[in-house]
Amino acid sequence: MPTMVLDIGGTAIKSGLYQDGALSEIRETATEAMKGGPQVVNRILEIIRDYRNICPFDKIGISTAGQVDPVRGCIIYANENIPGYTGTMLKDIMEQEFQVPTAVENDVNAAAIGEAVFGAGQNQKDFVCLTYGTGVGGAIFTNGKLYSGSSYSAGEFGCIVIHPEERNPAKDLFSGCYERYASTTALVNYAKKLDASLSNGRIIFRRQEEPYVKEIIDRWIMEIVYGLVTIVHMLNPSCAILGGGVMEQPYVLQQIQEKLYQNIMPSFRHVQIKKAELGNRAGMLGAAVLEEAIF
Repeated sequence: MPTMVLDIGGTAIKSGLYQDGALSEIRETATEAMKGGPQVVNRILEIIRDYRNICPFDKIGISTAGQVDPVRGCIIYANENIPGYTGTMLKDIMEQEFQVPTAVENDVNAAAIGEAVFGAGQNQKDFVCLTYGTGVGGAIFTNGKLYSGSSYSAGEFGCIVIHPEERNPAKDLFSGCYERYASTTALVNYAKKLDASLSNGRIIFRRQEEPYVKEIIDRWIMEIVYGLVTIVHMLNPSCAILGGGVMEQPYVLQQIQEKLYQNIMPSFRHVQIKKAELGNRAGMLGAAVLEEAIF
């Protein structure tokens, strides 16, 4: 019997059915996150009820934005991208409604699990996974297992302070932090200040041969490298898997590897820089195999 899987993001909820290593009936539904956590939960329930009319399932696996306690299956913390989501007891809600075991995990952790089982992390025992998008998310695998930390929140690489001269936590807890400089949002915000027509990543990379646009991109790539220098020296991974739509740009990955090796000690240069292989399926595939660790 298949597993019902969902990947809940601030923009879209991806859903599908998983069985025997494959996803089917894949859909994407607008999250409408700004309507708040309770409304997001209602959308999730509606989506799953619709799938139940198509096909019975015996488990539910959920990948979601926010910090997650995977044991209780609840949202420990979510920022204002989904207002009122903090404290949501997703596991309890789903099990009460559908009477099947439910596993819940943070979206980046779920994506890393997906990559470990099906993608770029196969045969890698010690690796890190980072996603560059609206923010910067991270996950850590050590000795073949996800490292969650003492309160299930390890891997918050976006909080690494890389510009202490900009630090003002009373005003902005993320001021001076990696996320403010290395995310795709940071790239677009910086580019728009110089040229309002550079309004998204696709436009920026279409024009990357223009000298001043290339300079913007190269400056942003170095921000990515600054954080990776700390992560590589601290965790000594065999591999760093980089995800997010912007990593589909070959120039970005090539430059990250080249610049990173110039900035780390020789004994750490065995680290491989890989592009995530599963794309937007990573969270769903990771959610599909959570039961191996939880159920």
